[in-house]
Amino acid sequence: MNNPYTSELNALKRSGRYRERHLRDASLIDAASNDYLGLAHNKELHQKACETLLHYSDHAPKASMLVNGYHPIHAAFEEALCRANGFESGIVMGSGFNANVGLIEALVRKGDVLLMDEEYHASGIAGARMCEGEVVFFPHNDVEAFKSELLRAEGKRVIVAVEGIYSMGGDLVPKAIIELSIEHQAILILDEAHSSGVIGEHLMGVLDYYAITPTPLMIKMGTLGKAYGSFGAYVLSSRHISEYLINRAKNVIYATAPSLYDTALAHHALIFIQTHTDMLAQQIGARQRIIKEVLGIECSGLIVPIVIGDNREVMRLQGVLKSEMGIHVGAIRQPTVKKAILRLIARLEISETDLAQACERLTQIWVK
Repeated sequence: MNNPYTSELNALKRSGRYRERHLRDASLIDAASNDYLGLAHNKELHQKACETLLHYSDHAPKASMLVNGYHPIHAAFEEALCRANGFESGIVMGSGFNANVGLIEALVRKGDVLLMDEEYHASGIAGARMCEGEVVFFPHNDVEAFKSELLRAEGKRVIVAVEGIYSMGGDLVPKAIIELSIEHQAILILDEAHSSGVIGEHLMGVLDYYAITPTPLMIKMGTLGKAYGSFGAYVLSSRHISEYLINRAKNVIYATAPSLYDTALAHHALIFIQTHTDMLAQQIGARQRIIKEVLGIECSGLIVPIVIGDNREVMRLQGVLKSEMGIHVGAIRQPTVKKAILRLIARLEISETDLAQACERLTQIWVK
């Protein structure tokens, strides 16, 4: 059995679901990545992060946060995030994936009920499979179904997990789901990976967008590898929940603390967002209008899902846009989505002219 997974790989190839890695082609216009604000290309932020590291004798965390890996760079960023988002306490973590796994596995104990949107990220689903409590997936963004499950779970500790903007559909969590969670005193996990830095008056995410003040039972998880142009994640909460996570979340206790460079880079990105909010919001709005005018799609953020429905066709269309226009859009297939989609990201680094031309070409090759 030198090749023990041959049959599984062949099955993926037959269904059009086989995946490969390809080196990034820097000559293509990037409309596939989650670098929403284009900050991953901002050399000034890179320079500032390097200068921050030069103030210290070390440039790596060296250990778990609970051994001696908790660094002033981590603490400064956590404090800045708390001030910007209105939370009491924060913990930087290694990635959005391990933050979700660690959060959910730690929070949902025996006798608890986890109510999770059926389109929650795969990391949350992985965490749900590890937890000790009852797990209920409610229909995507279905307020009535969610309310029914809340009422059924009355008397138990309830943890709710939803996304601010959903990573594939690009749609917002309804405000009513947040309000019902508050009303029923459920612990609410908001995965803001795709909303933080993109929506809200201050571009801080869905709570900012809905003008909802964080409560002691709210938890905001955000990633640094998207709008912040870095790598890693953070969890914001009350001091009480933060204290609990430090003592129970395995991804905090047993993992090396996050990269100092990436944390410093994200901190400078946060400052950039705070000092350029109006300019960024105008650029986001301009791209949303192009998407609406050309494709007829209303965007809550900068994710544009175009349902194709066929795995091979979505790969063909991706190839057409690459060869004809030099633009790279995501081709997302099962099991990530129910139906194959082209996932176009209207990043701010893409000029409005290039975005409009790409959308026009899509209208010609995309059969609705």
